[in-house]
Amino acid sequence: MLPTVFLTGCAQGIGRHLSQVFYRKNYRVVATDLAPMPHTEAWDPARCLIERLDVTRAADWERVMDLALEKFGALDVLVNNAGVIAPGFAENLTVRDIDFQVGVNLNGVLYGSRLAAQVMARQGRGHLINVASLAGVAPIHGLAVYSATKAAVRHFTLAIAHELRQRGVGVSVVCPDLVDTAMLTQQLPHPAAALTFSGNRVLTVEDVERAVFERALERKELEILVPRSRGLLGKVGNFFPELGQRLTASLVKKGLRAQESMRK
Repeated sequence: MLPTVFLTGCAQGIGRHLSQVFYRKNYRVVATDLAPMPHTEAWDPARCLIERLDVTRAADWERVMDLALEKFGALDVLVNNAGVIAPGFAENLTVRDIDFQVGVNLNGVLYGSRLAAQVMARQGRGHLINVASLAGVAPIHGLAVYSATKAAVRHFTLAIAHELRQRGVGVSVVCPDLVDTAMLTQQLPHPAAALTFSGNRVLTVEDVERAVFERALERKELEILVPRSRGLLGKVGNFFPELGQRLTASLVKKGLRAQESMRK
């Protein structure tokens, strides 16, 4: 029997790319998003389920999960990928900025992980992959709410890993740096997002693909930092907050230069 993967945020970016790769690798694919997913139109209906899903609504999660289990009978992989960002300094945040990011980035992951845990624990197998960010490893100036939600996703995933592994279920949290997707374009005009542009290079969706398939599904790594070097730097900054604060100023300057260069 072919394995089944359930993915969120499949209309663009990482989710779109991963859903295509899973399909090419002969998985049965449950692809979900609020937006249309035209890349799925040529897929074999017997091997896919394309559904509109509002990840901020627990009832919507239950509806789509029930449809997936009714059609395919099992759940082998869940990739909680859907994410949003609203750059801005604390004084400029709106209530909508906060609720939007917390609803999608955090509540959506909690709702999906809860259902996956129930299904996979019953099965005694499966792998839960939550996509966080290096912004969840170290606090990011100008992206405080986004950073907070991704830190919560990271902590939640690490917390449930032991309990699920005892039930035969693998768990991974993938923490990538800035990836070349629409989220990058969205942040480009915002000086508040400068720190996220301070890395040595922008990741590709193929970098995230390798993290998911080689490090999560093949090697069963729990925490996956992409790239490792910048992830470890983030951990040092997080462990020593005063040092992290001193590093921030120089990194923001580097990020502002990168933003200006990319906008040209």
